[in-house]
Amino acid sequence: MVTLYRKYRPTNFKQVFSQNHIKITLENQIKTNSIGHAYLFCGPRAVGKTTLARILAKSINCEKRETGDSEPCNECQNCKEIAKNAGLDIFEIDAASHTGVDNVRENIINAARVAPTKYKYKVFIIDEVHMLSISAFNALLKIMEEPPSYILFILATTETHKIPQTIISRCQKFNFKKNGINDITTKLESIANSENIKIEKSILESIARHSGGHMRDAESLLAQVFSVGGDTVTREEADLVIPRSNTDEAIRLIELLVNKNTIEAIQLINTNLENGIDLKIFTNELIEILRKIALAKTSPILSEKLSTELGESLEKRISSIVSDSDMKMTLLMIEELTKANLEIDSYPVAQMSLELAVIKITLPRNSLEPAQITNRPVNMFTAPTNQTTTNTFNQPQTSTVAAPVTTIPPIIAVAPTEQTQIASNPTSEASVAEIKDKWKEILTSLAQSNPSVSFILRACDPTDLNNGILTLAFKYKFHKDQADKPENQQIIKQALNIFFNTSFTLITVISDNTVIAAESVTTQPIAPQAQAPIINNAATEAFLTPSNETIPIDNNVNNGNDSSTGQDNGEIMSQILETFGGKIVN
Repeated sequence: MVTLYRKYRPTNFKQVFSQNHIKITLENQIKTNSIGHAYLFCGPRAVGKTTLARILAKSINCEKRETGDSEPCNECQNCKEIAKNAGLDIFEIDAASHTGVDNVRENIINAARVAPTKYKYKVFIIDEVHMLSISAFNALLKIMEEPPSYILFILATTETHKIPQTIISRCQKFNFKKNGINDITTKLESIANSENIKIEKSILESIARHSGGHMRDAESLLAQVFSVGGDTVTREEADLVIPRSNTDEAIRLIELLVNKNTIEAIQLINTNLENGIDLKIFTNELIEILRKIALAKTSPILSEKLSTELGESLEKRISSIVSDSDMKMTLLMIEELTKANLEIDSYPVAQMSLELAVIKITLPRNSLEPAQITNRPVNMFTAPTNQTTTNTFNQPQTSTVAAPVTTIPPIIAVAPTEQTQIASNPTSEASVAEIKDKWKEILTSLAQSNPSVSFILRACDPTDLNNGILTLAFKYKFHKDQADKPENQQIIKQALNIFFNTSFTLITVISDNTVIAAESVTTQPIAPQAQAPIINNAATEAFLTPSNETIPIDNNVNNGNDSSTGQDNGEIMSQILETFGGKIVN
């Protein structure tokens, strides 16, 4: 039994359903009798290179071909002999098995020296010509440089880069493309009609897509489908042979993603997995369809080109998705599904990466961001004042009664890179006197969240306020330099804004008249109901207990005044020791 791809191999240009750009050129050359002496057919496998070479050889040697016509008659003796590969002057050589220079000399050069015995042209069809050795190419080059008028070389290759430029420059080069889905489907329909077999067009399109643009592969797959189905082929029978493409499920999932239907999308993924679908193949098909959608949305020209690759039924289903989705959504789906495809094997549950991708695509972006903490920062030494802490430890604790506590708004540090939005039109005007009155509260509030900034501000006084420009006078240059840091400036401005609802510009200066306010800052008392639980752990208890250990200090290092800056290191050290509970040991 003859296979379908051999039985229905085209015998004239009209039967070739693709490669129109090459067909038209060759037909015009035949009509005008302007045939070249050498042709180079380049392109992927199974796209019609050898087929067109045989048709060309048949057409130029046809006895009954009329002048101005390009089609062979397929009835004369020459056409019949060439169709049966029995033509005496037609040499079809497989270069993969005849790579050496001796083969070229014997099969080509020696034969080329003799005129055709019967035909007008002696034709050499060399398939996989890139497999020839360098010596063989050099031998072939000599005859191609000065060929006899009756010689025609047709070289076919899938790897043009392996052919020497000296050979390429002496040929008319034609680049073959992969066959389009519509072209393959048309050819398969023609075969099915000739075989009197009823088959749905959607099945033929599935075969065409799985062929990868190779006509011979599509015809071989069609023959297998015919063997299973008989005179009528159903979808169920075709699925036994055709590798399941899951195109319907893929398009359905994309529709759910576009409509942000998270639950049904995840259910569809799990259903496909239960049906034995390979998730990687399924995801690859999703990405390929989304690629086509993205290109179709980019340009009408690309949209028209892709319509020939998809098939009519698939194109109609995708066209609605193209109109319903925007480019941003399409690119997001491609990005997330590509990541998911790469991570399928890294999750303990096969479908987990796809499920996470669905969630990221369908849920709003703000719902995926970590919740922002707007409450008071947690202090490891104190508990929130407005909550009652239940003691869950074994050690008993003694409750104490304290006076009501005035709550001071906390100051939360803001990263230097963040832009804090402050009202451009302040709702209230502040004065230096008001700032000084609340300075203690500002420092106390800062001490809860930013003790280092609070410590710096203890050694400064607000001295002047003019048009929103607040001058802070520091006693020591060290404190001034710390306050000038952008991150500390931002914290100070935020603290002032909370208390006065006004935007300030800060200027720092050094003044000997500045009074250190360290002793005036008090720690906010803790309400009885907010006392931290007593932790029954020796290591933690030791850490929480103020240290009574003394800190040895070398008195020989920088002991005294700094004449260059006017700073009293003794006063600075006293503030540090008071803050952190240390002692100086001489």
